[in-house]
Order: sequence, then C-alpha cells, then structure tokens
Amino acid sequence: MGLAKTHTLDALSVGHIDHESGDAIARFPDRVLIVKATGRGSYARTTPDRYGFPRLRRARKKQHFGYVTGDLVRAVMPSGKWAGTWTGRISVRARGQHSLTASIGRINLSHWNLRLLQRGDGYGYSFRPEAVPSASPKNS
Repeated sequence: MGLAKTHTLDALSVGHIDHESGDAIARFPDRVLIVKATGRGSYARTTPDRYGFPRLRRARKKQHFGYVTGDLVRAVMPSGKWAGTWTGRISVRARGQHSLTASIGRINLSHWNLRLLQRGDGYGYSFRPEAVPSASPKNS
C-alpha cells in the first residue's frame, strides 16, 4: 500500500481492501494515544530489610490530603526556586509534602499548591505524532 512501517498504519491496513472496488483507508491519524501501565503504588504495608524481615511500618491508608500516588495534578508555585505552573504525576507523603514528577524532574511541594486534574487509574497517557503516509506506492 506504500505506507510507512508503523504499528498504527499496519493496524489500519489489516484485512481485505479491494482497490478495484474503491475500498481505501478513509482517514490517517496525525497523532496516536500512547498508554503506559504505571501501577497504583505499593500495597505492602511494611518495608523489609535485605533479609526480608519487616524493618518499618508504612501508613495503613494510601490517600493523604485528598491525593493518591499516580494522580495527575497541576501545581501553582507562587514563589521560590520552582516558581511557576507544573503539571505531572505525584507520589504522596503522609506529611503533605508530596513529590511531583514533571518534565524537568522531581519537585517536592505542599498539598496546598495542588489541583487535581485526573485521578490515578494505573495508566499514563501521552500523545505522539504519527508518520505521514507517503503519496506514491512502493514499486514491487
């Protein structure tokens, strides 16, 4: 069919397409949704030492100050080293000083500066541009 070799365009091309009768791919995607399994945090309630014995206890609840590890949040930092607006996934802490993973790296910030955008469902979502299909078919 003369298309670029990508997973998405391969999926569009699977099946019977009869060019003589006018069958064709009607629309090509310009971007593709990428879904990555990120998990929902650890269910373990103890931290083991190197021999496997419990070393310390973790909190019995996973939600702190209304946030759970994996939530997508927007942080508005009014001043300081990380002043500005940041968006990313958080790791919650019992004290309220959560850790935000943003495009620049990890930022430690207070729960007061956070606004929830999406609850953590165990997946990370992003988009990537798709290769533009070539106009001329391959000569075989």
